[in-house]
Amino acid sequence: MSDKGLLKGTDGKVRCWWCGDDPQYMRYHDEEWGKPVRDDRAMFEKICLEGFQSGLSWLTILRKRENFRAAFDHFDHNKVARYTEKDIKRLLQDAGIVRHRGKIEAVINNAARAIELKKEAGSLAEFFWSFEPDPKSRPKKMDYKTLTSMPASEASTALSKALKKRGWKFVGPTTCYAFMQSMGIVNDHLDGCHSRK
Repeated sequence: MSDKGLLKGTDGKVRCWWCGDDPQYMRYHDEEWGKPVRDDRAMFEKICLEGFQSGLSWLTILRKRENFRAAFDHFDHNKVARYTEKDIKRLLQDAGIVRHRGKIEAVINNAARAIELKKEAGSLAEFFWSFEPDPKSRPKKMDYKTLTSMPASEASTALSKALKKRGWKFVGPTTCYAFMQSMGIVNDHLDGCHSRK
């Protein structure tokens, strides 16, 4: 890794250091992370998975993502909001996902809150994107030191507070910032990374 946090892959492309040389992680970095998303289902899935990731590595979650999708009805919040204790027991026995009761219950709770939020804001995307920071407030230089010194931001703290006020769970400022990065609400690809533009 260079001092700027860049890593040259076996394919010759220069990337942010965090995806390393794992092919699945490199593909995620290149094709998904930081690309603007405005699809409600995809956004709900991601904020749930970011909650599951808390205390774990994102690669762990990424490798289990298809299992999570199968277990949670592809994160259709209308279906997940109707889950009962029977579903919680089923999910706690599913070795293909992270079996954490608090996080599972949070997803079910958040599905119901997502339905309410859509009625309030029109769509999840409309609500989440309203927290996009002013470009002038963003760092002028995006290198390893800058990025690793920002586990959260004013915007992610505001988003976290707004969600918690509406009853969402497992949506702290750091989780919300990781969500904003992955959904392209902020562009945190490093200067020099081939995906920056």
